[in-house]
Amino acid sequence: MIFSTTIFVFLFLPLFLIGYYALPFRLRSGWILLGSWIFYAWWRADFLALIIATTIWTYLLGGVIVRNRISAPRRSRSALALGVVLNLGILAYFKYFNFGVDTFNALLELIGIARFEAWRVILPIGISFYVFQATSYLVDLYRRDAPAAGSYVELAAYISLFPQLIAGPILRYKDLAHQFRQRNHSFERFSEGAYRFMIGFCRKVLIADSVAAIADTVFALQQPGFVGAWLGALAYTAQLYFDFTGYSDMAIGLGLMMGFRFMENFNYPYISRSITEFWRRWHISLSTWLRDYLYIPLGGNRRGPRRTYINIMLVMLLGGLWHGAAWTFVIWGAWHGIILAFERLVGVRTVVQRPADPMRSAAARLWAAFAILRTMLLVIAGWVVFRAPDFSTALALYRGMLGLAGRGPVESLAWQLSRLSLTTLAVSLVIIYVEPHLGAIRRRLPRPLQYPLDLARVGTFVLFTLAVIKLQAEAFSPFLYYQF
Repeated sequence: MIFSTTIFVFLFLPLFLIGYYALPFRLRSGWILLGSWIFYAWWRADFLALIIATTIWTYLLGGVIVRNRISAPRRSRSALALGVVLNLGILAYFKYFNFGVDTFNALLELIGIARFEAWRVILPIGISFYVFQATSYLVDLYRRDAPAAGSYVELAAYISLFPQLIAGPILRYKDLAHQFRQRNHSFERFSEGAYRFMIGFCRKVLIADSVAAIADTVFALQQPGFVGAWLGALAYTAQLYFDFTGYSDMAIGLGLMMGFRFMENFNYPYISRSITEFWRRWHISLSTWLRDYLYIPLGGNRRGPRRTYINIMLVMLLGGLWHGAAWTFVIWGAWHGIILAFERLVGVRTVVQRPADPMRSAAARLWAAFAILRTMLLVIAGWVVFRAPDFSTALALYRGMLGLAGRGPVESLAWQLSRLSLTTLAVSLVIIYVEPHLGAIRRRLPRPLQYPLDLARVGTFVLFTLAVIKLQAEAFSPFLYYQF
């Protein structure tokens, strides 16, 4: 089951919320768990057993870690190691088995040996997210950064929490433990959550799904020209952003409707002035997870410049491979790792810049725009290989973007792209670069001129209605990050 379906919006969610608020607080964790398991089993009931098994051994090993931290630290450390191996082991098997077999067979073919025939493994949706959450729980228990779950039901509800089960954000138990024991249920928080859910739904259905047609068409061309290649690259840049921020908005909104407050996962990443800043703004829950559970344990920046650069590269390579079992994702991770290492070498600031004030001097605005443009070109170049199914497709896009393939089939491409999708792409780019400044613009306006901006919240319900209508006319609306 996914959020952008009528069965979720008009059946599952209302029934879940009615039952949730009808029950006393002490039973709501159990209701969350039941609803989350039904939500996941809607896709494939057999893979629900994998989540249950993961939760069982995480809960049991977590108990061993807590009971032996002082009296038998070696046993506690062994329990942690076993839990990490089990969790990452199932992730490696389900996510990388096919990739490993295909790579091995490619090497065999190079030396003239017959292929190794093996079974194909189906990737369970959301496995990367719930495995990371289970692993962080064990590590935080060992570090004494988080309390132990009060019961198996509470831990299982955390790991299986359906708003973020499929595509994040990646939550940590230490940030939710107190909310499982006590959280605010109010009309104001519920309304805030409903509004946030509608915003995310509109971003996904009205924008991401509309510009997806452009990206799919261009990336299917053998030789896209200059215009087509840039259209495809920009369309995917917008599609990925609105798809993933849309899901995150819906997840955060659903959490608020249930009384939870999740961490923000995006902070206007496309206005970043460096790749270092970009990774402070993009998929924040993943980048902080990789920092706290991989980069810092590897030594971070505490073992000299050379080791720091190695750690940065290793983390980004693994981060790329986490996104997908393909060499294109490894190259994408290496691309960002190289740039991050270079920016650290030349001393790029790592503090997240505030959105540029539109009322600043012309020189300051021009310099900020140049830095944003430079960063975006690097980001877009990375998204091309991230989206491409293989290297030949990525190289064809790069040739087109560099003007090495001429204008390309502009006429034949034009009839494949609807005016609506092209208009939506233009609107999406305006939203990307205007949205971060709306707060500053609003504060500088006289009060009477602020009312139209206030009324925009009312218009959200109209857009949500249009998104539902659009959804009825489409057969399928998957989230991109389901595959990761």
